[in-house]
Amino acid sequence: MRWWSVANFVSNAGTWMQLTVQNLLVLQITGSAAATGLSMSVQAGPALFMSLLGGAAVDRWSRKLTAAVSQTLLGAVAFVTAVLVALDRLDMTSLLVLAAVTGTIATVDGPACALLGNDLVPAEDVPSAIGIGSMVHSAGRLVGTALAGVTVGFLGTAAAYAANGLSFLFVAAVVPFLRPAPGAGPAPGPEVAAAAGPATTVREGLRFFAGRPRLVALAGITGISAVFGRNYGLTLAVLVTGPLAGGAGAFGTVSAVLAVGGILGAFLGARLRRPSVRLVGALAAAGALLQLAAGLSPSVAVLLVLVLPMAVVESVSDTAGTSVLQTDPPPHLRGRVLGAWSSIGTVWSLGGPPALGLLMELAGARGALVTGGLLVAGAIGAGFLVRGRRSVEAVVLPTTKPGGEPAGREKLSTAA
Repeated sequence: MRWWSVANFVSNAGTWMQLTVQNLLVLQITGSAAATGLSMSVQAGPALFMSLLGGAAVDRWSRKLTAAVSQTLLGAVAFVTAVLVALDRLDMTSLLVLAAVTGTIATVDGPACALLGNDLVPAEDVPSAIGIGSMVHSAGRLVGTALAGVTVGFLGTAAAYAANGLSFLFVAAVVPFLRPAPGAGPAPGPEVAAAAGPATTVREGLRFFAGRPRLVALAGITGISAVFGRNYGLTLAVLVTGPLAGGAGAFGTVSAVLAVGGILGAFLGARLRRPSVRLVGALAAAGALLQLAAGLSPSVAVLLVLVLPMAVVESVSDTAGTSVLQTDPPPHLRGRVLGAWSSIGTVWSLGGPPALGLLMELAGARGALVTGGLLVAGAIGAGFLVRGRRSVEAVVLPTTKPGGEPAGREKLSTAA
């Protein structure tokens, strides 16, 4: 697990270095901000249509082999891009093609790496492993974003792509040496997939997801939070530089506090033993109320006080939700469930920012934060009320036998 964490840190740093440089590269080639958004959408697009197939592949193939091959292919794409940039042969068309290829490979790589990391610890420690992964991701993002400017300044744009290629190869080199921990859940491969029979189809994964109320509820909570909250890079940037008149430096401070809160939240999330959808919903509602208060902040100083718990709550909620998502399905369906989740998440990531941007146009930064907070907290609260009412209606008082003994004692004992 330590080796896997180190490998993921290196890979995340390389990925964020490339993403940062890629946006600058598109601007240099086209001079258009719209083209930058297009390149990001093209890379994310395959997840919308192919994640289910990628998840099915992960359920059929060895996770170690799948992760090693996908990481090697991602490294090859990064090296090809580096060569084209170094030779000054990269145009917008070839960049979009490479972005689409990267997104397609990622539909297999994402669930393979996520589930492979879970195999390295006993089943009861999976929430801790996911929390560690979240901390590694946050740290890699900070380091990679910082290194992007340094690398481009001293070595050029091509070097950032080459460094990302090396980071993928480092992960691929580590994978063969990983061993499942004693007590870890079974890692499905071809034998398990064959034994599962009809369950190896994509349709079975969708059926399981749609028929599992707690996963549907988790999707609803995450979806409304993703659209009307959490896009703090957009909402808080407008709030700080607009109504609070803080400037770019103040927003940089807010971003740094958000990053620190994310790491603290991941640490706390790693200590969860039995995460639940109810916990995810409660944390999401608490984060929405903090967001509402942030929208009413009279100054940057007050906003900074609220931003830290906002980030902590969001990070713990994400860790708990990911733990439920990766442990609730049976082992032979987890890849397809993650694939379905990736498709749904792509809809949020592509549709959320435009919807939030429209809300900000209509209500302003403060209005968007307050309205979004009310919508998220209200929707989750309504869900809790409906769930509680159904639970009350489902209770059936037992009849009583002559002599005062409740009928069906055996069933009552089992239910208890």
